[in-house]
Amino acid sequence: MPLNDDQNSDSDSSRLSESTASSSDSEYSRQSFNSDSSSKPSSPASASPPKVITFDELMAATRNLSNWTLAHEIAVNANFCIKHEDYPQNSFAGTVKQIVHKAFWDHLESELNEDPPEYEHAIKLFEEIKEILLSFLTPGANRIHNQICEVLDTDLIRQQAEHNAVDIPGLANYIINTMGKLCAPIRDNDIKQLKATDNIVELLRQIFRVLDLMKMDMANYRIKSLRPYLWHNLVDYERTKFQEILEETPSALNLTTEWIKESIEDELSSISDESSSSPGADCSSKPIISPTLVLNNGYLKLLQWDYCKTIPETLITDEVRLQELREKLNQLKVIACVSLITNNMVGAAIVDVPDFADQLKRISFPLLEGMNKTSFDLKEALNAIGVQICSTVNKSLSERGLPTLSEEMQSNLMGQIAHIVEKNNPVCSLIDKRIQLFMRSLLALPSFQKCMPTMPGGLSVIQTEMEFLGSQYASIVNFNKKVYGPFYANILRKLLFPEAAMEKTEAETSSS
Repeated sequence: MPLNDDQNSDSDSSRLSESTASSSDSEYSRQSFNSDSSSKPSSPASASPPKVITFDELMAATRNLSNWTLAHEIAVNANFCIKHEDYPQNSFAGTVKQIVHKAFWDHLESELNEDPPEYEHAIKLFEEIKEILLSFLTPGANRIHNQICEVLDTDLIRQQAEHNAVDIPGLANYIINTMGKLCAPIRDNDIKQLKATDNIVELLRQIFRVLDLMKMDMANYRIKSLRPYLWHNLVDYERTKFQEILEETPSALNLTTEWIKESIEDELSSISDESSSSPGADCSSKPIISPTLVLNNGYLKLLQWDYCKTIPETLITDEVRLQELREKLNQLKVIACVSLITNNMVGAAIVDVPDFADQLKRISFPLLEGMNKTSFDLKEALNAIGVQICSTVNKSLSERGLPTLSEEMQSNLMGQIAHIVEKNNPVCSLIDKRIQLFMRSLLALPSFQKCMPTMPGGLSVIQTEMEFLGSQYASIVNFNKKVYGPFYANILRKLLFPEAAMEKTEAETSSS
C-alpha cells in the first residue's frame, strides 16, 4: 500500500493549527492540522478549475473509491467477513440458476452413461478443480502442489479417456481427501458427507459446492490476516487514496466544504445571538471562531443527519456506522424521556423499586425496535410502553401492600408518554440538548483520556448505553480527523481566513 512519511508544515497550516488546537485537543488533531498542505499524497491538493473527465477517469475514480471503502471496512469492522448467500428459491434469478445448473449436471450424467462414456466435460471439471485446489496452497507447499498436478494431469486423463480407462471414483476420492487436508475445521462435516455420496455426478456437484465454501473461508482468513497491517497503515493509505480521487475528481470535496460552511454559519449565528443578549457586547468587532469548535459542531450534526441526503465525501466510509449510531441514540432518547416523565409523575411510587430503570428498558427496547423505519408507528409503541409501565408500577405497589395508581393518574402518565412523539415536545427537547451536551463534552476530551465526561441529569437511566455509543462515536470522529485533518485545514483556512488563503495563492502564482 502507498505510504508517505513526508509530514512538513508551512506557516499557514501552523497558524490554522494554533487557532484550531485548544488545551483539550488530542494528539491526532494537532498532527492533522499541522500537516503540510502542499505534501502531495498526504494532503489535499490546491483548488483546481472545473474540468471534464473521461469515462476511463471516472472508472478509475470509482475503483479507487471501492478499494478505499473496502480497506476501511476491513480495518475498522472486526466482524467484516464474506458470507455465502444464494438467491431465494422462489425468486426469478434463483429459478433460472436452478434450471441452468440442473441442465448442466443432467447433460454430464447422460454423457457419462453413454457407451462408451464421453469424458470431455468431466475432464474440464477436473481441470477447474485442480486450479481451485492449487489456489489454496501457500508458497513453499511444493510436495502437495506437485502431487495435485500429477494426479489431476488433464493430458493424462484424456489419454486414459481414449482407452476408456478413466477412474473417476478414484479421482473424486483423491480430491475429497485433499480437500479434507486443506479445509478449515468448520468444513469437516461437509467432507464427511462427500465421502458418503455414491452417485458420481451428484458427488462432483457437491464437491464444487464445498469448494465454493472453502474459497469463502480462505478469503475470510486472508481478510483477518490483512486487518492488523491495514489498521497500522490505514491513515496514510486512506489519505493517499482520497488524494488520488481528488486529483481525478476535483469536485470530490464539494459536499464536505458545504458541511463545514454550514457549521461555520451555525457558529456565527450562535455568537450573534449571544451578542444581542449581552448589552455590553462589542458588535462591531469580527467574531473569532475556533476551527476545532466548527469541526466538532459539524460532527455533532451527523447525529441528527437526514441520511436521505448525501453525506460529506470524507465520511462516506463511516456512513452506515454513523446512521446506526443516530438510530440507537434516537431510541435511547425516547427511553430517557419516558423515564423522566415517569419519575416526575409517579416518582414516589417507584422510589423503592431498585431495578425499575432496568425494567423500563426491558419494556421499551423491544417495542422501539425498528423505530427509524418509515413504517414504524411511534405513537402506538409509546401507548404500549405506557400501558406496560402502568402495569409494572401497579404490580410493584400491590406487592408492597400499597394502593395502586388511580385511573386518572394512569391516564395522565400514558398521555404524557404518548406526547413525546409531538414536535417540539419540551421533555424531548430537554433530553436531546443533554445528549448533545454529553457528545460535545466527549469530543472535547483528548484522545488519550479514557474516562468519560460527567453524564448530564436525566440520562442516568441510559448511562451505560450512552457511554458505549459515545465511545464508538468518539472513535469514528477521532480517526476521521486523523485521516482528513489536512483536507479540513485547507477548507477551514479558505472559509475562516480568506485573506490569508488569497495571499498564499498569489504568492504561489508569482513564484511559479
